[in-house]
Amino acid sequence: MLPETISQRLVKSEDLNHHKTFYAGHCADWFLESSYIAATKYLDPEHMVCLKIHGMEFLMPVYAGDILAFRSKVIQAGKSTITVFTKVICARTPEKIFCDGFVTFVHVDDNTKPQPHGIVIVPETEEEIARNEEAKRLILISKSKS
Repeated sequence: MLPETISQRLVKSEDLNHHKTFYAGHCADWFLESSYIAATKYLDPEHMVCLKIHGMEFLMPVYAGDILAFRSKVIQAGKSTITVFTKVICARTPEKIFCDGFVTFVHVDDNTKPQPHGIVIVPETEEEIARNEEAKRLILISKSKS
């Protein structure tokens, strides 16, 4: 099984939007931070930049006092990229996923040009294999748009 990074955050009143639910902008910040931490298990942060957040789908509301767990793991590696899958759950209801999505990072040289990293990711579980295939599909879609 691939290593997972777990970080937790308490949703406070200042994290809410005008509907009194968790503000998506704060979630995006925390989501990217957790994905970044997972990526640093494989790449030196000094030679890593975020290429793309492939999407975050919010599946349920979150309120002040909820504790969110961000579960991130590197799920796919290209020649100079790695892609992290992050799932966000509420500690009160761990069976319910609040949000999930993918983030791709690029390994770069000192001039911020993509550089091969030599990392190989071997998914083992059914879920890892499915996430790996989904990440590959998202990267192909991104490349076709450039």
